Amino acid sequence: MRLVTRKALGWPASAAPLQATTRGVKVHYEGTPVSRTLLTDHAACIAEWQAIRRSHLANTKENYSDIAYNYGACPHGYLLEGRGIGRRTGANGNQPLNIAHYAIVGLVGDEGLTEPTDEMLGAIRDGIELLRAHGAEDEILGHRDGYATECPGGPLYAWVKKGAPCPAGTGGGPAPAPRYEPFPGAQLFMAGSKPAIGRSSKIFTAMGKRLIARGFGRYYRVGAGPTLGEADVKAYEAYQRSLGYSGADARWPPGPTSWAKLHVPNV
Repeated sequence: MRLVTRKALGWPASAAPLQATTRGVKVHYEGTPVSRTLLTDHAACIAEWQAIRRSHLANTKENYSDIAYNYGACPHGYLLEGRGIGRRTGANGNQPLNIAHYAIVGLVGDEGLTEPTDEMLGAIRDGIELLRAHGAEDEILGHRDGYATECPGGPLYAWVKKGAPCPAGTGGGPAPAPRYEPFPGAQLFMAGSKPAIGRSSKIFTAMGKRLIARGFGRYYRVGAGPTLGEADVKAYEAYQRSLGYSGADARWPPGPTSWAKLHVPNV
């Protein structure tokens, strides 16, 4: 991954609202003419990214708190930090759509530079995997999915519809999916082959509090408690998906790697 950070861009910390998790990521394009100069001059890519932020901050109608996107991707394969990790996007059309997905824009438009390079697609995948590692779930959609727009344009949307595959040789794309490992204390979490729903332990309260702190509180109606419930199981499975687990590997019970990363205190 080749990341250009906000610090390198001379930007302060983002003032965008905090948001720890989403259902996934939506892919965008600029929707305006983009100069083909970007193909041969990376400095032009940085200038383009800086100009997008200036235009968003100057937009009094939308009242953006920052550049609208979490990340951008340039034709040379650089991932450009926008709002970044853990910040709500402003790009998806309305607040419910912004809450549902993060946003990554490829620096292509509707005239001039319209076709993403393989390096750009690899950088978009880098951004998707980075966001997945920090709370985004698995969905990859186009801006037009759920909002009336042409974005992300024909070429990018066709790529999204194929599952957003990482082009060979770009170095981007997902790392090998982590596999479930048996937890040494799994008997606490299971009743035979099923989750131990109804079992009580202080560890479940501590676990639930950490899941809520990590952004998975939407599964809880009344907060964390000592009795294991369906909310705990669903929240933990969503948390494991956010770490890259999928299918049976993401299901309850906890694995030692995900448990260690959750930092549940000893009780």
